[in-house]
Amino acid sequence: MRLADRYSELRNSARVRERGLFPPQRNPSELELQARWFAGDFGRRFRSVAGEEVDIVQFGTWNREAGPDFSDAVIRVNNGDAVRGTIEFDLADRSWETHGHATNPAFDDAVLHVFVEQSARAFFTRTKSNRNVPQVRVDPATLSESFSANVPLARPGRCQAPLKDLPQERIDRILAAAAQFRLQRKAARLKSIVENHGRDAALFQEVAAALGYKQNKLAFTLLAQRLPLQLLRKQNEESAAMLFGVAGFLESADLSVYAGETRGYVRKLWDHWWPHRDQMQRLMLAANLWRLSGTRPLNHPQRRLGALAALVAEWPAFLRSLTRKSAKTAQNFFLGLQDPFWNFHYTLTSDPSDTGMALIGQSRITEILANVLLPFFLSEGCEVWAAYEKLPARLSNRRLETGTARLFGGDPRRAGFTKTVAQQQGLLQIYEDFCLQDNSDCAQCPFPEQMRKWK
Repeated sequence: MRLADRYSELRNSARVRERGLFPPQRNPSELELQARWFAGDFGRRFRSVAGEEVDIVQFGTWNREAGPDFSDAVIRVNNGDAVRGTIEFDLADRSWETHGHATNPAFDDAVLHVFVEQSARAFFTRTKSNRNVPQVRVDPATLSESFSANVPLARPGRCQAPLKDLPQERIDRILAAAAQFRLQRKAARLKSIVENHGRDAALFQEVAAALGYKQNKLAFTLLAQRLPLQLLRKQNEESAAMLFGVAGFLESADLSVYAGETRGYVRKLWDHWWPHRDQMQRLMLAANLWRLSGTRPLNHPQRRLGALAALVAEWPAFLRSLTRKSAKTAQNFFLGLQDPFWNFHYTLTSDPSDTGMALIGQSRITEILANVLLPFFLSEGCEVWAAYEKLPARLSNRRLETGTARLFGGDPRRAGFTKTVAQQQGLLQIYEDFCLQDNSDCAQCPFPEQMRKWK
């Protein structure tokens, strides 16, 4: 039986790296209080402001990015059914309103608002859909003085016990099974897109999404949908201008804000864009869709958009690079992709770099191979596992680190299980299939027992 089939049976039969966060201090900050909440120092059973009994089944995952403070948490209210969602921890009850959570769709799945300071007047915690969220007040005076500043993103799960006793070869086989299962699902998804939109359109949309990475994946996907490849290829000389225009990056016609070479580049884009502007106004993306901060300069969405425009211009060469169904040939194509402006610029307003930069870097190429091209080759009947399992892991993310902590805890071999893309994908699949589906804080998860039986 193939490994993917074995993992599918396991799935159907039925969890981070520590980081020092704050220096020693006498008065706890909001960040420390959040950490102590997450560590369980305040306890697990509470009475809400409205008098409801609130039990914390799972504290979830500490989100150190934008949005609610804790994701994938599970609570019970008045001994009712377990409810999964996010938890927000603030210093004051009024912060829910003053911080704009009530109108932020990112907080729509909040199940609990925890705060320290209660105002003289009542503040209600409601979501954008006007759903009431239970409120719990905690008292820092009940905390002990001692506190460790090393707080993990997630707690080790019950599965770490059987996994730490398994030989590495067996764990590698488990991860490979989950990775193969995940790869097959991606291939099936791509095959469906091809059937619905055609081969070229499917590849274009998926590569565009991969260029957007997690911060701007939605924006790039919308661009690829609103400006189909067939249209861009038909308007080949104007395709870059159409992409930048619909993205909303050519709103200012004042060229005086640009200097030197950039002024000439933007002027050319603008000259090609303005004949289409009125017709395409309704297609333009809202500015708040873009995440322009918090990304490395090399990964700025304007650079990535320049790379997408270059790909459109070289589309026939790109298709030729796929004829051999070879990861190496496809990688060489992306490494050779050039643009005279974007090889030396980070954004439309940045100073030029003294040295040239790869238009699409090696880490992004690896992601395109893993998430688009190799699944695409598999969907066409090619054997790709040998190439897939050789892809080195170049990136990590919070979900991967969380899953690694849940499964392996303090196992000294832990780092060795995330060295390849296949290992990472297998970990993510297990985390999503078991950790994120469990509402019992590991107590009822079937994965630990299944691992003991895995041969």
